[in-house]
Amino acid sequence: MVLVADIGNTNITLGIYKNDELIFVSRLATQRHRTSEQYAIELNAVFNLENISGEFEGAVISSVVPELTRAFKEAVEKVAKVKALVVAAGIKNGLKISTDNPKEVGADLVAGAVGAISQYELPCLVMDLGTATKISVIDEGNVFLGCTIAPGISISLDALSLRTSQLPAIDLSAPEKAIGTNTIECIKSGTVLGNAAMLDGMALRLQKELGKTIKTTVATGGLAKEIVNCCDRDIVYNKNLVLEGLLVIYKKNR
Repeated sequence: MVLVADIGNTNITLGIYKNDELIFVSRLATQRHRTSEQYAIELNAVFNLENISGEFEGAVISSVVPELTRAFKEAVEKVAKVKALVVAAGIKNGLKISTDNPKEVGADLVAGAVGAISQYELPCLVMDLGTATKISVIDEGNVFLGCTIAPGISISLDALSLRTSQLPAIDLSAPEKAIGTNTIECIKSGTVLGNAAMLDGMALRLQKELGKTIKTTVATGGLAKEIVNCCDRDIVYNKNLVLEGLLVIYKKNR
């Protein structure tokens, strides 16, 4: 078995692959001040709860939370009893990064791009809707050309609720129509349909700037499915894209 983990700003997504099949996915809250022992206890508890048994052959971690990376890596190594690979500069991934400072590109963006390259036709857009909304551009030569970053949907909703006196917090679901006739439907329209329109519009703008047809647009992230369903563009939804990319990276460095 191979343990893969993506440490995001809000959640840590865990996956276990057995013979290249994803047999387990779970999420832990990202808590920056937790110790390796605390995370080891939580990992053990989750594995026991899900009856995960057997030996791990390896582990790979991507992280955009540097202050947590070492502690979580130590926790994984204690529980899985293997050395964990951390996605960073110098790790084989098959991706060429053509940005002003390649070291700035987040490990999650790298893993998502690698996952897309491994299974989709290029050029490709990778839309990752998490704490931030990110759209990466990968050309047919496996080159990461750059990306766009915008505040994530949850951040926008939280700000709206906190900074206004009369607008409530809502659940994220698509409204029946764009013209809202009550407060909740109005917020849903602006948030869900507005973000869908942003993705459609940015995809067209990125394709125009690239100067060639985007063959595949793939979306991932905890908030992607609801938004993608409202897009006009043909977008493939792959909730485990980053985990799939991590497995590919693990194999390249095995």
